[in-house]
Amino acid sequence: MSGVRCTNKNKNKNTDNREHIKNKTYKYLAYISLASVLLTGCADTIYEIPYESDSQITSFNIIAREKAGSAKAFASDLCIVTEDIMDDEAVDMSQAGSALLCDVNDKEVLYAKNAHSRMQPASLTKVMTALVALKHSSAEKVLVATNAVNITESGAQLCGLKKGDTMTLNQALHILLINSANDVAMLIAENVGGSVEGFVQMMNEEARALGATNTNFMNPHGLTQEDHYTTAYDLYLIFQEAIQNEFLQEIIRTMEYQTTYYDRNGQEKKLNVKNTNRFFKDYQAPDSVTVVGGKTGTTNAAGHCLMLLARDVNGAPYISIILRSKSSDVLYPEMIDLLNEIRK
Repeated sequence: MSGVRCTNKNKNKNTDNREHIKNKTYKYLAYISLASVLLTGCADTIYEIPYESDSQITSFNIIAREKAGSAKAFASDLCIVTEDIMDDEAVDMSQAGSALLCDVNDKEVLYAKNAHSRMQPASLTKVMTALVALKHSSAEKVLVATNAVNITESGAQLCGLKKGDTMTLNQALHILLINSANDVAMLIAENVGGSVEGFVQMMNEEARALGATNTNFMNPHGLTQEDHYTTAYDLYLIFQEAIQNEFLQEIIRTMEYQTTYYDRNGQEKKLNVKNTNRFFKDYQAPDSVTVVGGKTGTTNAAGHCLMLLARDVNGAPYISIILRSKSSDVLYPEMIDLLNEIRK
């Protein structure tokens, strides 16, 4: 089928796996069925391709969507992951729940571990919050805080919003992605979605539109909640969409942000936040690899999570994701191992 492929730079090693892949004939029958439907011009249909992972039976979904009057495979511009790709023993992901490294331009999967396993994403959720907010509102929109910003969960990252405080969506998105403030996520959700519940519904609708069918959001911030989950692959789909927005790229590469917003009486409130990404302070990417930016996330349920946009020496973009790592001090060396695959 034209445009749908699963690629790996270690092509010689793929040869060794051919017999294993041949045994999964049901997968290819599904591809054939999908191709025949696409030729008829059907659109807006979800096709499930089941496959077996180490941990569970999940599904990989391909969506056919109609563009410019003709059907086009949703996956034609994306990396496809159907099984683990862990050929390089130098990459130690033994303490990570899942990991994924994708070459954005060449649609190549360089590394994959449990890419379709459902996990809590912690504050990586906020990338979808930012994406949905910008799709449904403008950066100049003034947001007004209600009691929804009063988050009492122990250890939750907050910027200190109070009822009646006001700031623009521009300011809120900077604080959301740089400082990972959970009260700001609630501020955005309520003002853009009309209610937090309405905004979360918009997040899930956007996830389905992007093909992230193994994702279900229950809140806009990622604090632990039952049935709030996604996968490394779905996060790739979401982040791939987000980085198309130059404004969001600008935010995630910002190391420090200073701003002034207002309380209910119009009095100024100054705020200075620093990026939670430790590649901007404690860790250095491999030679010839530049970390543009990304999103961090940590909760007890999700473990330590990190999603990055990086570029090689030629400026080509890569998306790397690690979920459920043991600790921050384990997570960043793991990510360096993953980024080292870019140079090979």
